[in-house]
Amino acid sequence: MSETSLTTTDASVITEQYTLVSEYLERDVLVDIYLPVTHLPIDQLGLLLVNDGQDLRTMSFHGILEALISSDAIEPLVCVGIHCGAERKMEYGTAYSADFKGRGGKAGLYTKFIFEELLPFVRRTCKAPSFKHKSFAGFSLGALSAMDIVWNHASEFNKVGLFSPSLWWRRKAYEDGYDDELDRLMHLQVRKGGFYPWLQLFIECGKLDETADRNNNGVIDSIDDALDLIVELKAKGYTDAHIEYLELEDGKHDVTTWRNAFPEFLKWGWGK
Repeated sequence: MSETSLTTTDASVITEQYTLVSEYLERDVLVDIYLPVTHLPIDQLGLLLVNDGQDLRTMSFHGILEALISSDAIEPLVCVGIHCGAERKMEYGTAYSADFKGRGGKAGLYTKFIFEELLPFVRRTCKAPSFKHKSFAGFSLGALSAMDIVWNHASEFNKVGLFSPSLWWRRKAYEDGYDDELDRLMHLQVRKGGFYPWLQLFIECGKLDETADRNNNGVIDSIDDALDLIVELKAKGYTDAHIEYLELEDGKHDVTTWRNAFPEFLKWGWGK
């Protein structure tokens, strides 16, 4: 793996950008590491991975994290923004299955990249043999990818953050007999999965995320899909103590909305 660095520093956070050469993805992957300046040993800090890390730069995430840490609103934590590539719709998705158009066909390779290339690189770069705990978050399709990876490797993570998640990801087209109960890929995995009592989930949706309403119930599909996922989770034994649902009245499917919601996620997960 080759490394190039672009560094930003201030009182509480150092941000460095690296380039990883991924054999699994056959591309260069830009990675931003947001490292808190703290007296705590690195292995006492949590690690948060974030898909679509380029959106963190757009939302000035460095300043958000710095403000929360310097004001003592949250515990210091290491954050890693993973920039997407040109094949985003192939690398993100569910490793369980590609969708009805074949999208997500490289999701399994992306999972291998996370565990076998990215995490060893982060541990080596941060001089951290381990972290206190690991979490994963993402936006839109990146949120689906984060959920897929966490759900299928729950022993590795304790939190997942989903912002406008693409939970509509389905194995059958609407015109081919699509069924909510049978064809949404993430919902199927949850239904077939187990109960992991340590796992906590933060789910954000905006009422202006989209306009589609496939069942004509007056609720947009993205909110329906999120609420249905919560139903599946609760059927497994998860409770309101495990799940934080944030529905924003003016929330859209955009970086501005996610920027406004992200501090709530950080305070929920790492607040003091």
